[in-house]
Amino acid sequence: MPSGPRRIALLGSTGSVGEQTLAVAGAFPERYRVSALAAGRNLAKLAEQVRRFRPELVSVADAEGARELAARLGADAPRIASGAQGLLEVAAHPAELVVSALVGAIGLEPTLAAIRAGRDVALANKEVLVMAGALVLREVQARGTQLLPVDSEHSAIFQALAGQRREDVARLVLTASGGPFRSWSEAEIARASVEQALRHPNWDMGPKITIDSATLMNKGLEVIEARWLFDVPPERVDVLVHPQSIVHSLVEFVDGSVLAQLGLPDMRVPIAVALAHPERLPLELPRLDLAAIGELGFEVPDRKRFPCLDLAYAALRTSEAAPAVLNAANEVAVAAFLAGRIRFPAIAAANAAALEAHAA
Repeated sequence: MPSGPRRIALLGSTGSVGEQTLAVAGAFPERYRVSALAAGRNLAKLAEQVRRFRPELVSVADAEGARELAARLGADAPRIASGAQGLLEVAAHPAELVVSALVGAIGLEPTLAAIRAGRDVALANKEVLVMAGALVLREVQARGTQLLPVDSEHSAIFQALAGQRREDVARLVLTASGGPFRSWSEAEIARASVEQALRHPNWDMGPKITIDSATLMNKGLEVIEARWLFDVPPERVDVLVHPQSIVHSLVEFVDGSVLAQLGLPDMRVPIAVALAHPERLPLELPRLDLAAIGELGFEVPDRKRFPCLDLAYAALRTSEAAPAVLNAANEVAVAAFLAGRIRFPAIAAANAAALEAHAA
């Protein structure tokens, strides 16, 4: 490993997690250097990132975008790649850590490429393990690399398990905010607009993940991810609704003890945990004041109003391929809802139909 700053390659630099990753890395220039960036079509934001962090390699969605980015940057332009091949090049570019922050199925191949190149991976792209958990974990074990969770819930479990024996774990409990429709009736949810579904009460996320939070599909995908990340059967992964988003997840042990990780809802914390592991970064963020918060509430999720959660468990029981089918259906359905082509309840209906067709 080089004696200088730790090199980071970032897949999905212009998204919410990508921007916050750069904010954390940029606050510690003596510790981190951004060696490669991959983004889609937000060329204005990417150009700003390139000027600030001076990566050696950048990738964009297509050749036209590559030409436009080169024109924007002029003499400041690094090597620019594009398309699926560009993502693979960024993933394998010299770095000590690859942050996989793409959204959706597009993240699988570059994440595998990073692992096969011997890179440690900070994983914020949950679909990677949803689609190919067994394959990804086999590659991690074969290459001797680390897979560090970035999702706040999985980071919380990762932190709670530090120094613990895995055979002493009885249960993992993922917490969910409940999304914007937690207290809405079925009739109200059926009439929900795109704008209403995008108003997450606690977290600032991209549109796909925000809609998944509103359907609780996000939590279902996290159940599948936890099954692979922590090597536990799905019946030992539970979900609790926790509207304040202060307790990010819990681990219950065989003696009845429960360890939880708490903090204000801010993605920079789990990002920093992954970037600095096994150390901690001194982040200048607001501190948790439990007395000011006063109360922490917990509820059992309503599976009737939010059927997507049970679909994830059903996929894990169906076949190794079923979670990939569910994920693909969900990506298509969420895109259709965001485009105004279907109503909110049709997302869960489409997911259920795809899973039933696969099982038939």
